[in-house]
Amino acid sequence: MKFRLIIIFCTVAICAQAQLQQVSGRITDKATGEPLPAVTVSVPGSRLSSSSNVDGYFMLSGQFPDPLLLRFSCIGYQTLDHHIQPGQLLNNLRIQLAANDRQLDSVVVSSVSPERFKLNQQTGMIRMDPKLIATLPSLGEKDIFRAFQLMPGISAGNEQSAGLYVRGGTPDQNLVLFDGFTVYNVDHLFGFFSAFNANAIKDVQLFKGGFDAKYGGRLSALMDITGKEGNKNAFNAGIDLGFLSVNGFVETPLGKKMSALVAYRRSFETSFYDKLKDQATIDNEHTNRTQGVGERFRGQSDVKSHFDDLNVKLTYRTDSKDVFSWSVYHGKDDMDNSTQAGGGSRLGNRLSSFFANTTDVASWGNTGTSLKWSKQWNTKLYSNTLVSYSNYFSERTNTLRSSITDSLGIERKFQSGAIEDNQLYDYAARTDWTWSITPMHQLGSGIQYNYQDISYDYSRNDTLKLINRQAQGHTTSLYLQDAWSLDDHRFHLVPGIRTTYFSPTGKWYLEPRLHGDYQLTEQVKLKGSAGQYYQFAKRVIREDLLNGSRDFWLLADDDRIPVSVSQQYSAGISWEDQLFLVDMEAYVKNMKGLSEYTLRFQPMGGTGDYADFFYEGTGKAKGIDFLLQKKKGKYNGWIGYTLAEVTNDYAIYGPDQFFASNDIRNEFKMVHNYRLGRFDLSLSWMYMTGKPYTAPTGGYQVTLLDGTKQTYLNVSAKNALRLPDYHRLDAAVTFNFGRSGKFNGALGLSFFNLYDQVNTWYKKFDIIENEIVETDVNYLGFTPNLSLSIKLK
Repeated sequence: MKFRLIIIFCTVAICAQAQLQQVSGRITDKATGEPLPAVTVSVPGSRLSSSSNVDGYFMLSGQFPDPLLLRFSCIGYQTLDHHIQPGQLLNNLRIQLAANDRQLDSVVVSSVSPERFKLNQQTGMIRMDPKLIATLPSLGEKDIFRAFQLMPGISAGNEQSAGLYVRGGTPDQNLVLFDGFTVYNVDHLFGFFSAFNANAIKDVQLFKGGFDAKYGGRLSALMDITGKEGNKNAFNAGIDLGFLSVNGFVETPLGKKMSALVAYRRSFETSFYDKLKDQATIDNEHTNRTQGVGERFRGQSDVKSHFDDLNVKLTYRTDSKDVFSWSVYHGKDDMDNSTQAGGGSRLGNRLSSFFANTTDVASWGNTGTSLKWSKQWNTKLYSNTLVSYSNYFSERTNTLRSSITDSLGIERKFQSGAIEDNQLYDYAARTDWTWSITPMHQLGSGIQYNYQDISYDYSRNDTLKLINRQAQGHTTSLYLQDAWSLDDHRFHLVPGIRTTYFSPTGKWYLEPRLHGDYQLTEQVKLKGSAGQYYQFAKRVIREDLLNGSRDFWLLADDDRIPVSVSQQYSAGISWEDQLFLVDMEAYVKNMKGLSEYTLRFQPMGGTGDYADFFYEGTGKAKGIDFLLQKKKGKYNGWIGYTLAEVTNDYAIYGPDQFFASNDIRNEFKMVHNYRLGRFDLSLSWMYMTGKPYTAPTGGYQVTLLDGTKQTYLNVSAKNALRLPDYHRLDAAVTFNFGRSGKFNGALGLSFFNLYDQVNTWYKKFDIIENEIVETDVNYLGFTPNLSLSIKLK
């Protein structure tokens, strides 16, 4: 019986296909010639729709009227209606979309603001146009990560974090891809800015959960970034200048078939930079105080710090629809917080002189590159193949060397501090194929191979090795995904399966995926997703009660570091018309194999194998995201609200669950934009309930025979306390000048924390005369910033 039903179903599909037509082509930017991904192609008055792939190719099948009207719409671009008369060709169309520029000419200004983001068809997916975030309030420059943090279900965790905490997940649980290679370090300046230059980005898609079987290796979310290929029609250059950094780019055609883009950004030290730097390095001062013999002997610190990043991309297109591209990214931060101090002060009657110097230098960042070949073989078959390399590095030396000479001339030397070195190398190759079998049926498949080499060394006092781990591993993944369009295109269903072999454990891991949506009415849509996800390279939390947490990357081995797994479920409903969108999604995420490293439970006297202090736990995140958006018009914006709960369960901390450090129960955000002539006015306000934290309730220090100090603490229950609630108002004014397609630019003035709210970043604890002294470390107060952006076209 089942076999007959399958035959009948396939026969109906084939017969239906015979009565259908097919239209295909390629969509590009009218000004630059760059291909446009994720452009919606639809037939007005019907439910027929499709979207372009990363190379701008599209294919749409159905029973078309004659003549045919196709509508092309994309965020940041003017909607285009393309008429096809009877007898005209339906294949190999060349569609050009004009950008929805802020300036139309020297006098007339567009009265309709383009959408800054779009919730696409898939559950939990957000697409954002990097060109349209420049008017949002910012600390320094347009930042795609900061823009996403204004969306429901996504938070920064704190101001000093460009990473994304998505639906209860941590930043390391997000797969961040730039032109196909993985980026492990996503921030600059201790997290105040993201590592991605907006001038080098063409398109960003974020999946808050339920992403396709094509992707794997992370528990929480996916961010897929496509870099610009460079202007294919004419030379163009631009520069952004602010109180923090200078950012320049050049793009140009190289002959008829090749284009290039180079973008470089570097920070420079100003009073504004110093303000952020001092905020970021305040815990280094705390370290110096607790490790030295007294604040009065601590030297004056002149912290030197800077960051820079470079993007290069070359793209070559053949006449036979082959596309070859080479993309390179390098980003790095450097910090030198070393100090020197000395003197002849007398401590009591015994000490006559004291000298100390602190070495505190660090560098961290990411280098990545990919070589891609993609091809549209025909209207139904498309392939994308690439090889890539990524290297994450984080090195820090923070040691104190001191000597004390007593009145008898006897010198005693002391040394304390820590040295850390975390290196991650990721070599990958993958190929993905998409086959449109019928107008209602699309099949996707592929294979991916990764070789990862990860090491982490953590030493105290230059000699005591706490952690010394090095591991290599191979992962081989295969996936199959089946997309169906049913019930006259009302119902879209995408089941998928991914399986991965991980060499350190010698096991295969199965990851079923499913997402779909149903168009209940013309405005109302139901949607849902479910899936299982594994993570093999993970960032382990290292708890440090006095100085904050420090994290590091390791490779799982199912011994001390388990392979992590999550099951995600989400469901939602949305209502949308031409001007407004109301969207609501509920989600549940169950996580196992979480890891944490802490020395809180080490044996008395510091004995034991420090590698044994890795602990395994579980987690659960659940919540509801709500969004109300006015999409277009002189006034536009959105209101977002998230009600959520994130809990962890580690046996080492006791039998009860506790709230995770990133548990934010209520998160409310408002963004308002208004266009007044050449001026863009923007206002954003956010409110978040306080995050949980663990605090020492008592403690004492013991001076060991070698002169170092050992701290012993009594602590509260894990994350039993909460910081005060957080709220902040930001504003920005942007003046746009110049002419569209010619020399133009923008002058922006932004105000961070407009009403100077005092928000607590974290609690700092000192042990003074065997007593705990608590101090609030606060976020930035009122901070203005001025920026200038100029480009030729």
